[in-house]
Amino acid sequence: MNTAQLERYSRHLLLPEVGMNGQEKLLAAKVLIVGAGGLGCPSSLYLAAAGVGRLGIVDFDKVDASNLQRQVLFETGDVGKPKVDVAKSRINAINPDVQVDCHPVRLDSLNALDLFKEYDLVVDGTDNFATRYLVNDACVLTGIPNVYGSIFRFEGQVTVFAHSNGPCYRCLFPQPPKPGEVPNCAEGGVLGVLPGMVGVAQATEAVKLILGKGNPLLNRLLIYDALAMRWKELKIKSDPECPVCGDNRSVTELIDYEKFCGAGGMDEEEDDMCGDEIVQLEVSVAADMMRSESPPLLVDVRTDMELQIARISGSKQIELQELSSRWQELDGLQKKPIILHCHHGMRSHQAAMFLQERGFSKLYNMAGGIDAWSHKVDPEIPRY
Repeated sequence: MNTAQLERYSRHLLLPEVGMNGQEKLLAAKVLIVGAGGLGCPSSLYLAAAGVGRLGIVDFDKVDASNLQRQVLFETGDVGKPKVDVAKSRINAINPDVQVDCHPVRLDSLNALDLFKEYDLVVDGTDNFATRYLVNDACVLTGIPNVYGSIFRFEGQVTVFAHSNGPCYRCLFPQPPKPGEVPNCAEGGVLGVLPGMVGVAQATEAVKLILGKGNPLLNRLLIYDALAMRWKELKIKSDPECPVCGDNRSVTELIDYEKFCGAGGMDEEEDDMCGDEIVQLEVSVAADMMRSESPPLLVDVRTDMELQIARISGSKQIELQELSSRWQELDGLQKKPIILHCHHGMRSHQAAMFLQERGFSKLYNMAGGIDAWSHKVDPEIPRY
C-alpha cells in the first residue's frame, strides 16, 4: 500500500482482525453487486469506502424520480441517466482505488455464469423472484457465496447462501409464489430508510467473508422489523432434496427463470383451472376502448391510499384484498368486457385470474397499470 492508502485505511489497519494483511485482501477482492437499487446503493458505498478493489454493478435501468426516496447513490439531476454510469462516478468520487465494472445488461441465463466467474462473491440486491432464483443457481454452479438481502414495506431479510455447504435460496424457498401473490416494492411500498439497514448488513457480511473473520450468516436468516426496531434470527438448514445443492441435483445448468416463476410452481391441475391466458392490453388500446360508444368496465384493484394519489376517471374500485367478498358486484357482467388495472399490472392480473375462475370470459389486464397510463395516455395523472 502507498502512503495515501495507509492514511485512508488507517482505522482498518488498527484492527487486529483486519490489519495490513486484511486490507490487502479487501483491495484484491472482487465483488459483484446485482441491482443498483435500494440495497445495491448502500452496500456499494460501504464496500467502496472499505477498499474493495473491484466492484461490478449489474443494472440495465435508468434513474427514476421514484428511486430518490431510498437509492442514496443518486441525486435529482441524475434522473434519466443510466444507473451504472452514475454509480461508477459516485463510487470513484468516494474512493479512486476502486475499479468499477459497469454491466448495463439484464442478467439472464445466457450471461450469468460467465459474469459471476469473474468475481469472488455476489451481493444480491434484486427485487424480483426470477432474478433471485437465477442469482442463487448461478452462485451454486460457480461455487461463490451469495450475500442475500430483501426488503418490503417495513421488513428486511439478510443471510448468506451457497457458502461452505450451507443452504441456498431454494432450500428456503423451493418454489416461487404465484404471479402477483407477493407484491414488490413498486406495488406495496417500502420505507425509505429500510434498505440502508439491510444493505449495510449485506456489506458487513461481504467484508467478513473477504477477511475470513467472524461468523457469517450461514444457516441463519436475520429479519429486521423497522417499526419495532428489532432484529430476530431464524435457523435455516440445507435441504438434502434441493434440486440445486442437494444430494441428487437435478438442476445442473441455468434454466428459463421467467418461465419458472411465471408458472408459480403450479401443478397441471391448477394450471388447467386457470383456463386461457389473460389478455395483456396496452394502455393505448385500453384508452381507445374506453373512448368507444360502448366502453368496457374499468375496474381498479388498488388500495384506498393509492386512489387518493391518482385515479382514472370512470373507474370502479374493488381492492384486490376485497375481491373475494365483493366480486358479486360484477354479477351479470360475465360476458361483458372488463379491463382491470392496478399500479403496474401485477395485482390486476391476479384479480383477472380470480374472476376468470368465476365465469368471466372477456377480461383484459392493463399492462403497466396506471403508471403506464399516466406515462403514455394522460400525463395529468400523477405518477408514484
